[in-house]
Amino acid sequence: MKKYWTLVLSLVLVFSILSACSQGSPGGNASNGADGDSTSKNDGPKKYAFIFKNTGNPYGEKMMEGFEEAINEIGGEAILRAPDQPTAEGQIQIIEQLITQQVDSIVISGNDPDALQPALTKAMDAGIEVISVDSAVNTDSRVTHVNQADPEAIGRIQIEAVSEMIGGKGQIAVLSATSQATNQNLWIEYMQKELEKPEYKDIELVKVAYGDDLRDKSVSETEALLKTYPDLKAIIAPTTVGIAAAGKVLTDKGLGGKIALTGLGLPSEMASYIESGVSPWMYLWNPIDVGYSSGFTAAALVEGDMEGKAGDTFEAGRLGEKAVVEDGDGTQVMLGEPFKFDKENIGEWKDVY
Repeated sequence: MKKYWTLVLSLVLVFSILSACSQGSPGGNASNGADGDSTSKNDGPKKYAFIFKNTGNPYGEKMMEGFEEAINEIGGEAILRAPDQPTAEGQIQIIEQLITQQVDSIVISGNDPDALQPALTKAMDAGIEVISVDSAVNTDSRVTHVNQADPEAIGRIQIEAVSEMIGGKGQIAVLSATSQATNQNLWIEYMQKELEKPEYKDIELVKVAYGDDLRDKSVSETEALLKTYPDLKAIIAPTTVGIAAAGKVLTDKGLGGKIALTGLGLPSEMASYIESGVSPWMYLWNPIDVGYSSGFTAAALVEGDMEGKAGDTFEAGRLGEKAVVEDGDGTQVMLGEPFKFDKENIGEWKDVY
């Protein structure tokens, strides 16, 4: 009998110890509480990721700067990433890594509208809020899109500008980024629609070239345009890398005033070309504000302040209230009209960005 009670007491003691260990274990029922697993997605500051097209792009660096500013203001953790080359494959690798890191949101400037869909859909299925910015991905790959300006206005204004520069007559070419860049393609589409108007009947778009947002390739493509089309009157480069590269080529060849240059450029990179007359004027928006706005868009989704549906509004820090509007079969947040930079104001802006 004594052995029997000794065995019973031993078993009770063992079960008591096991029960206590189970209740205090990091993998037990208490893991979702205050003393739970510190790696949980819901613990600590929210993680906001930004993926740009490629490294070494001044425009992208400014967007990242604005994004990080916004995330710092809301007390989150900003994760800034970009592949070495502007490819969808490079961005897909980064997306997979961010899913593993359990980030709360991904903001991406897409290198391809459709190729990123499987990876971005996987991210959304994992509970990650996905927003595209600057260069959109398709609507099945995102919750909403942050647009730097009205695409129609961007295309139209550049044709109006080049027509004025060449007196409404002559051959023109476009130096774009990559052939898959959705923002570039949409702007070029609106340029082509604008050129269909009667007032542009004497302007001929001879070529759309692609410099892939790489400086050396953009230089080569500009040189090829000059060689292939000796009667070329103007180049439109709706990419900050392309317009700066074209500005250098035209300057080095002494073609300022002979072949006009306009498009979208950073004031800091284009100031000398505008001041010299190589580019009479060009346009852009503030890429810092574009990144900043995308940060607050992501935060509003993560915090549940809006759902990314048309009609939603949210506060975007120093930019004030922003509204979500329709975008085809999706939605977008639009910043405003492109801004004109010329000899009169470039001095004010070249030290800003």
